[in-house]
Amino acid sequence: MYEKEIEEAKEHFGKLVEEQLKRVEKLKEADDWIDYTKLKPIIIGIVGGDGIGPYISKEAKRILEFLLKEEIENGKVEIRTIEGLTIENRAKVMKAIPDDVLEEIKKCHVILKGPTTTPKKGDPWPNIESANVAMRRELDLFANVRPVKVPSEGIDWVFFRENTEGAYMLGGKGMDVTDDLAIDFKVITSPGAERIIRLAFDYARKTGMNKVTVVTKANVVKKTDGKFLSMAEEVAKDYPDVEWDDWFVDIMTAKLIDPARRSQFKVGVLPNLYGDIITDEAAQIQGGVGTAGSANIGKRYAMFEAIHGSAPRMVKEGRAKYADPTSIIKATSMLLNHIGFVDRAKKLDMALDICSQYEKKVVITGRDDGATGAEFADYVMETIQDENLEERWQGYQ
Repeated sequence: MYEKEIEEAKEHFGKLVEEQLKRVEKLKEADDWIDYTKLKPIIIGIVGGDGIGPYISKEAKRILEFLLKEEIENGKVEIRTIEGLTIENRAKVMKAIPDDVLEEIKKCHVILKGPTTTPKKGDPWPNIESANVAMRRELDLFANVRPVKVPSEGIDWVFFRENTEGAYMLGGKGMDVTDDLAIDFKVITSPGAERIIRLAFDYARKTGMNKVTVVTKANVVKKTDGKFLSMAEEVAKDYPDVEWDDWFVDIMTAKLIDPARRSQFKVGVLPNLYGDIITDEAAQIQGGVGTAGSANIGKRYAMFEAIHGSAPRMVKEGRAKYADPTSIIKATSMLLNHIGFVDRAKKLDMALDICSQYEKKVVITGRDDGATGAEFADYVMETIQDENLEERWQGYQ
């Protein structure tokens, strides 16, 4: 009855399998990690994105230029602004990342990126792929790292979300077999799982956090999630000094809001979709997605971004200048730390804590009854210049 549909589905699936087998072989080719100490200049690309993205990115760029003034002047650091990753431009060429934009991005070593719009059903835009998903794939940014810290609640978490596999890897390659049957695909590879899990264990050991929690739904999704969990068991053998456990994603979402248990979690490692859900929940516990930054790490490239959306309504209503830049400023700190400016990153973190969590002398509401993003960025930079910054910060701990 459905012979034609079944044959078309077989052909479609066969092409996906062939594509992924080639990808596995490529993953097995080990690349060396980039050494930023040997680069001159370190090229930082600022990609504004769309919606409120260009507005908040502008403030993050000002802070970067303020903190790296000497390095920029002596040629150790170069900051480039990369235009064109707007939904209008992407829709015009029907690509998640226009070719000319991707070419400019690949000339940089690290990227600081504002939010981008991902069209959904009912939107006025064509159904093009997420720019984030495409960038992670094109630059092989396999590790999405999101820290969450709430000292008053005993929370100090760092999540390692696998970025290039899972449900999102093939999210745009599902198929409608018939009008009544739609199928999507999920993929986990051994080398892909190993590298993210090993990165999490390395981090736990190096930082002294010494505990890793692996999150899956391996009791139900037995092949892909099962492979992820089995790989964790193998990797853990190389880290006998690091404690580890595993949780299913549904109960993990509950335990993160359980005051009796949540302080026991330290480093988490998760496949893509679960990582997206859990890290948004964790950010909300910290104060909302606007308070959290995100790092996307690969061996050759790294991209740092705000984790919230592009808020087109704010732009439409003329409120974009009142958008909160806290998330992308946090991402700026993570970028500085990643490329070796640890002291500058620490100062920025302390100033951001003081400005956004403790003193709150400049408050952003998203409307004209609050401060603009530029006024908040000024507040942060003024705080950084305080000679007693660390003592001031310690007073709130």
